Amino acid sequence: MEPIAADDIVRVRLDTLIKLHRSASQLPLKSKRIHSRLSGNYISTFKGRGMEFDEARPYQPGDDVRSIDWRVTARTGKTHTKLYREERERPVLLWVDLRPTMFFASQGMFKAVLAAKAAALLAWSSSQHNDRIGGLVFSEQQHIELRPQRGKAATLHFLKQLAGHPAWNKKETAHTQNQSANHALHRLRNVTRPGSLIFLISDFRDFDKKTESNLAQLAKNNDLVMLFISDPLEQQLPPAGYYKITDGTKDLAINTYNKDTRKQYQQRFAQHQQHLKDLCNKLGIFYIQLSTNQPLIESLQRGLNLRSQN
Repeated sequence: MEPIAADDIVRVRLDTLIKLHRSASQLPLKSKRIHSRLSGNYISTFKGRGMEFDEARPYQPGDDVRSIDWRVTARTGKTHTKLYREERERPVLLWVDLRPTMFFASQGMFKAVLAAKAAALLAWSSSQHNDRIGGLVFSEQQHIELRPQRGKAATLHFLKQLAGHPAWNKKETAHTQNQSANHALHRLRNVTRPGSLIFLISDFRDFDKKTESNLAQLAKNNDLVMLFISDPLEQQLPPAGYYKITDGTKDLAINTYNKDTRKQYQQRFAQHQQHLKDLCNKLGIFYIQLSTNQPLIESLQRGLNLRSQN
């Protein structure tokens, strides 16, 4: 295993995102075969998917048997599957949060770096399956919209915008953060067409009723996947003690001797996590959790395998 460069802990490098194409084949991501999950059951069709027949190709493991082209199968003696135009051209959009709270980690890499790497892996995997790649990369001050395009050049363009976003180079204040999240979701709708597969990558620290409304609108005609990113220190405080932490410019001391404080802190995170899960269940959004101290590819494999028919 190659050592992790310092820049790949607190910020991400373009060459790192490009090299991730080698690992993308390990992800079972085929947008036309990923299904939404509601109440523990899989839905067999995509929201908004067109049914215009395009061509038949040899059957592949995981194909829906209802899509078998029996006429071509009988003529050739080999099982073939019908492909539909919307299935082949399904856009994949990546909504990547680079706001101040994402630039934190007590272990592993910053949440923002983890988010960027997850987005890169998903982009490469989608590109390898001939899906169009687009999305929105945003911080407090700048939103970069990318309309879905197909091909390696489109994927590289997305990665350049992701690695080159100004959020990596300057400190941003968080005083308008909630407005920023809602605005970013609203702008995402500008580049989304019905039937898209959307990955939402964030720590979701500031969701409110307006945010839920924006998600509900997106979920009506698209398949959504929420990638919730957290750090162990956000999940629970360390054992009783006195600790100093820093973001590189400011120092902060935390006292964890109080047992009730530690318990309340852990409960707040658990409540936030459960709220996200309940919201996803309500809106038909698939939920995957990533942590800064857990291997990214293995975490994505576990999550995506739950929603991929093998």
